[in-house]
Amino acid sequence: MVPADDVWTYLFEVIQSHLAVTCAVLLVTLAAIRWLIRDSYQVDGFSQKHVFITGCDSGFGHLLARQLDAKGLHVVAACLTEEGAADLTAAASPRLKTLLLDVTDSASIGRAVELVSKEVGERGLWGLVNNAGRSVPIGPTEWMELEDFTKVLDVNLIGVIEVLLQFLPLLKKAQGRVVNVASILGRLSLTGGGYCLSKWGVEAFSDGLRRDMHLFGIKVSIIEPGFFKTAVTRLDLIEADLRRLWTRLPQDVKDSYGETYFDDYVKAQDFSMGLLCSPDISKVTRCMEHALTARFPRTRYSAGWDAKLFWIPLSYLPSCVSDFATNMFLPSPKDQRNV
Repeated sequence: MVPADDVWTYLFEVIQSHLAVTCAVLLVTLAAIRWLIRDSYQVDGFSQKHVFITGCDSGFGHLLARQLDAKGLHVVAACLTEEGAADLTAAASPRLKTLLLDVTDSASIGRAVELVSKEVGERGLWGLVNNAGRSVPIGPTEWMELEDFTKVLDVNLIGVIEVLLQFLPLLKKAQGRVVNVASILGRLSLTGGGYCLSKWGVEAFSDGLRRDMHLFGIKVSIIEPGFFKTAVTRLDLIEADLRRLWTRLPQDVKDSYGETYFDDYVKAQDFSMGLLCSPDISKVTRCMEHALTARFPRTRYSAGWDAKLFWIPLSYLPSCVSDFATNMFLPSPKDQRNV
């Protein structure tokens, strides 16, 4: 048996011989512990804070509204449909308020600002969550027309900008929070149509807004979800719209893709979405909640294993690598050229 004194002497010699490495590990460990403790601090006075959320008919917005309501915050939830508003009202406390909002309609946004102004009074608006969005039309760029891009951009980007601009005076009163929902597709463009464009735009808009509003005490956070099962990823809606795009293509364009391309594309999409889409949307809403309630919110939140471990790391690799990885999910057209 080795004497205890010899063990301690050996350990001391090892530490001395690797002093720089030991110090580095110790500093990293202390920094990580400090970050975790700091990240856990929350703001006070939930019962005095109001949060306005767009896109609450279903999905992230619906669940987030219920979560914040359960924590005692005053939630004003904007829905596109009366049915969505009724479902949320039935699932929440009487404290939660709903209203109808079309983020592509300036007058609708103006009416929402008036209602929220009456609710918050002089305290101002603590939180704005820009969550409303749509995915279709989405698909190969050649299948699109200009209107297909603008349908998505008007909701996902221009809507975000106009809602923010109209609510900004109320946010400045409260020195509040802005939470903009982007996507990992705002880091890595995987398909044509307006969705990826709009999410890259949300990323850029949020970065500029964060720097502009920092000195006014407003904090801006970006949510970058991976793939989750929501209305945005409903395969029946996406497939129906893809069929609409394919049907209207000129015959010579269809011929260049081949007879089976559409069916192969849909099958590949069904497989990849089935593999990647998580049903646990609380992974996203927990990030949103943290951005609104933490004393030190993060600038960016990636939600989902695929975002953290695959898509975001892939976005930092050379384009040839990300092109190869994303093309593996899609079929090849008949008239492809080998370059």
